[in-house]
Amino acid sequence: MIGEPMKELSDKLVRVVRSAEAILFQVPEAESSKPVLSGGWSRKQVLGHLIDSASNNHQRFVRAALQTALDFPGYDQDGCVRVQAVEEADWTLLVSLWAGYNRYLAHGIAHLPVSKLETLCRIGSDEPVTLRFLAEDYLRHLLHHLGQIGATTSL
Repeated sequence: MIGEPMKELSDKLVRVVRSAEAILFQVPEAESSKPVLSGGWSRKQVLGHLIDSASNNHQRFVRAALQTALDFPGYDQDGCVRVQAVEEADWTLLVSLWAGYNRYLAHGIAHLPVSKLETLCRIGSDEPVTLRFLAEDYLRHLLHHLGQIGATTSL
């Protein structure tokens, strides 16, 4: 059986993306670069981080579904945002990439094999977690950051 237990999570991710995308497209380019978090991160930087999160988790989900256990490297969020020059990217490009990547990720989550949901995954030096936990935690992480940049509504 493929996917059925993860369909609800996938559907929720699609709803979150649809709602947040509409809000994010309303943010003017100039506003997207202004710091909104303590430490000085802007909406662009947060969205760049969320694109990295989608990319990293995409690889984790797919590879964990193909193996019996996996070790993944950790993630240097400040370094990745800096190296990718997120602040210089066009806001609409970032929003479009983030939304499209998450729609595709939702599709993949819905089709994760049930038999692989308990595959153990270690990220950096953290304790191992299951593939199911990674997928569920991905949505929690996403919602947390969308809330920080004012891109959530009640669903």
